[in-house]
Amino acid sequence: MDASTRTVALPEFGMEFEILSSDSIIGPAIAKGSWADSETNLFRAHVEPGCTVVDLGANIGWFAVQAVLAGATVHAFEPVPAIADVCERNLRRAEAVSAGRGIMHRAAAGAETGTAEIAVAAENFGDNRVLDSGAERPDDMAGNELISIDIVRVDDCVEGPVRFMKIDTQGSEFLALTGAEKTFDASGPMGLLIEFWPYALRGAEPAQVLDFLLQRGFTLGKATEAPYPMTRERILRQVGGRDEVHGGIDLYGTRGLPFHVLGTGARLRGWLRGMKEN
Repeated sequence: MDASTRTVALPEFGMEFEILSSDSIIGPAIAKGSWADSETNLFRAHVEPGCTVVDLGANIGWFAVQAVLAGATVHAFEPVPAIADVCERNLRRAEAVSAGRGIMHRAAAGAETGTAEIAVAAENFGDNRVLDSGAERPDDMAGNELISIDIVRVDDCVEGPVRFMKIDTQGSEFLALTGAEKTFDASGPMGLLIEFWPYALRGAEPAQVLDFLLQRGFTLGKATEAPYPMTRERILRQVGGRDEVHGGIDLYGTRGLPFHVLGTGARLRGWLRGMKEN
């Protein structure tokens, strides 16, 4: 991958933010001032000073930096060395202008400690995928660069209750959850963002991801500007009706925290969407 970088000014943050120059998705969005607005707003609504946050698949650190700026301690997990370098520099920039703290873990979160290979995307540097042992690259990543990475368990890296966990690991979400069971069970009120992408999912059937979270008391819905609670069956039905390769959805969840945090207007729009959508 082309690891060249540049910095962009983010006046709202009071700092510069470093991006990968050749990235086709995340970098250009941040250069314009924001990234994943709906998810970012939900994340910000639940992260508060002194809490602990876990960011799995931190990439260059957009969400991890939000946590530091909010005064939280964030554990950021990113396995691709060049991307982790950028993330760590962004964490240090955020620490310089806030009371929060960023802890960098240069590894992917999984069910067991070990090593693996990851296929690195050619243009969208947010779409790097860990491979099962002996597995070939996915058809849509044929010929992409492979590098060796470390795998760790969240339960071995994080202590104390976690207030918010963001999981965007391009198909390794269930394995990351499995390696964080003790962390989930030791935490009380908690918020969550998780990518739900059956096409790339490793180690489980899609329903098992939902069951893991529902059995631990989470209310789930799509991470939109107007989320509404959804049943297991409704989530599976909606994701099943999308394009297989590009049809994943980002889910938002809460346990012991308010689900509706974006205002009365958003709650009303969510209710209307819930009435109309399949």
